[in-house]
Amino acid sequence: MKSESMLRPQSGPVPHANSAVSGPFWAGCRSHELRYQRCAACGLANFPPTEHCRECLSAELQWTQSGGSGEIYSWTVVHRPVTAEFEPPYAPAIVTLDEGYQMLTNIVGVAPEQLAIGMPVTVQFHAVDADVTLPYFRPSGST
Repeated sequence: MKSESMLRPQSGPVPHANSAVSGPFWAGCRSHELRYQRCAACGLANFPPTEHCRECLSAELQWTQSGGSGEIYSWTVVHRPVTAEFEPPYAPAIVTLDEGYQMLTNIVGVAPEQLAIGMPVTVQFHAVDADVTLPYFRPSGST
């Protein structure tokens, strides 16, 4: 398959990776580790990062490393971006990680027509600059 038809990382507007709450997540991404919070009180996986558990409101959240595998829960392919900084096509998706939390991300390394709900995916990190490394996902087993 031609690389032009494959979904690829975007380098448009990026998040600010300097929040006290999300800092450990972004530091993990720079180290190629996907991190999330798990509640010490009730065990719920919490993502995106927060100060209190979404289930029991405990402040006892511990950072944990994810295995980085999951499956596509939902996705779409964007052919007409709302801002010129993004190069179409790209595929924003919700991925359900094996640890039980969901993450909004982008899918890369696959032709758009091959995407499917339930497709197994694995994290792949993309360094945008010295401060920001983004977690993308690609089909499991692909390189």
